[in-house]
Amino acid sequence: MPIGPRNSITDVGGLRVGNAEDHRLKSGVSVVVCDQPAVAAVQVLGGAPGTRETDLLEPHNTVQTVDAVVLSGGSAFGLDAASGAQAALREMGRGFAVGPLRIPIVPAAILFDLINGGDKDWGRYPPYRELGYEAVQAASQDFATGTAGAGTGALTATFKGGLGTASTVLDNGITIGALVAVNALGSATIGRSRNFWSAPFEEGAEFGGIGMPEPFPSDARDLMIKFRSAQSESSNTTIAVIATDAVLTKAEAKRLAISAHDGFSRALWPSHTPLDGDLVFALATGTSGKTLALHDFIDLGAAAASTMARAIARGVHDATAAENDLLPAWSQPG
Repeated sequence: MPIGPRNSITDVGGLRVGNAEDHRLKSGVSVVVCDQPAVAAVQVLGGAPGTRETDLLEPHNTVQTVDAVVLSGGSAFGLDAASGAQAALREMGRGFAVGPLRIPIVPAAILFDLINGGDKDWGRYPPYRELGYEAVQAASQDFATGTAGAGTGALTATFKGGLGTASTVLDNGITIGALVAVNALGSATIGRSRNFWSAPFEEGAEFGGIGMPEPFPSDARDLMIKFRSAQSESSNTTIAVIATDAVLTKAEAKRLAISAHDGFSRALWPSHTPLDGDLVFALATGTSGKTLALHDFIDLGAAAASTMARAIARGVHDATAAENDLLPAWSQPG
């Protein structure tokens, strides 16, 4: 299937992404800003999630749409990023109307990047509220990937992680896009090679074009586990957004989030572990004006998985080396 013009989640009409980061801290925030409130849902399949405002996304609950979604580093400290994003949106007059008031709806998820070589001596209050505010102010159709935003301090078992994105345009004209901060317990690459598990889904040479290893390495099934000797129950997490311009209900958006998790399984080995907080938000902007028949929704779900797998590989591929890194970037000579 063809990719969108930017190969980015912002190929989905009505979405912009903003990043803010602190490279001394080795952490940051990414915010997906909806130009108009978007139908949203969430699916959590990791055993160690950190979240804000996810209960309201269940199909049986009242609020139908959100104004933005936050992905942040900082573990539980990073949940403050949603407060900063909410403040920026409130200044713009955005939010769910309650009488004369407006309350911006900003679900959030965090990843653990506290042990990555960065300086975490931030004083009394962590910086994530301000980073969330800055990320909304920076929101654009074009944004940095790799060592940027929520991917700034991300790590996998074998290489630096990072912020990745990808898009697909279906035959019916519907666009689907993914944004992901890859900070997995496992690896996006096969054994000790530089080949990505996502290689069968690669479009062109978007993450190096080196395909699958030949012959297949003998260590392919070995579990490459990050910091195996010093694991904590919150030491990882891949957090993502899958988005489409189709018209979906909250229940359909929930099913889309579930489908996108298949991309985690295609791109990371292992995934969805008790020590990952793996989570996917789903957004439906409806800007195409198109609703989907059942067979079209099956195609959308499959594209969600493949697009997410590509975005994960691109996040690792796009990472760049920085001072005090604990792991090499994929782009560094091996």
